[in-house]
Amino acid sequence: MRKMRTIRTRLTNGASQVRRAALMVVAGIAWAVMTTACGSSGSSAPPAARDGAAAPATASSGAPGGSATGGSIKIAFLGDSVTSGLGLLDDQAYPAVIGNQFAADGYSEVEIVNAGVSGDTTAGGLRRLGDALEPGVRILVVALGGNDALRGLSAAQTKDNLAAIIHGAQAESVQVVLVGMLAPPNLGPDYRDAFAHVFSDLARDNAKTVAFVPFLLEGVAGNPLLNQPDGIHPTAEGAKIVAGHLYPTLRNLVDAMQ
Repeated sequence: MRKMRTIRTRLTNGASQVRRAALMVVAGIAWAVMTTACGSSGSSAPPAARDGAAAPATASSGAPGGSATGGSIKIAFLGDSVTSGLGLLDDQAYPAVIGNQFAADGYSEVEIVNAGVSGDTTAGGLRRLGDALEPGVRILVVALGGNDALRGLSAAQTKDNLAAIIHGAQAESVQVVLVGMLAPPNLGPDYRDAFAHVFSDLARDNAKTVAFVPFLLEGVAGNPLLNQPDGIHPTAEGAKIVAGHLYPTLRNLVDAMQ
């Protein structure tokens, strides 16, 4: 069995003010997920199938993210504190877990770049896109949006930022995986619906080139056994579930690139 060469992470732990802010948003999201699971008739969940998305055709067979060397396939994760692994060891964050799964399955050419930053919004992610698309990145996982409502971004702004991230990555011939989020219920049903449709609409509009996973925290949000004491960030076991939810889509994309 082959071993993966490198798993690299970039972790930025947020200050206490950011942690309190994030708590308000994700706690609301967890409530929304629990309500939906209990049979709510609302339409806050994205109107797409929740069993993961089949990988679309890769955006390009060129040299993504600059020039890949040595046949490596770098997967960059552009996200917030859930992606950075706040409260976890570096190798317990879900991107690292995904990297370990690739290694266990014999994908020695796969490298993981954790570009998660605590408290980040889609606007922040757009500003950091150039740094995330370092040489050799061929797949970009976009897992942002949970902090947008708290920071005063409208659903339209979130959509514009995510669209710009998608188009910016595609301009560099990088395959995009868009991962959805849910909005807190305290912002009202109109915002919840608009926010949910941001992700499903972008997935529909880019269906031929963008892979879509409807909800990052599927099976984890709202479950106290899978979240840290703050009720927000997944435990190591929760991160494994998140990783397992994303891994099949990423593995299909990697297979298509070989």
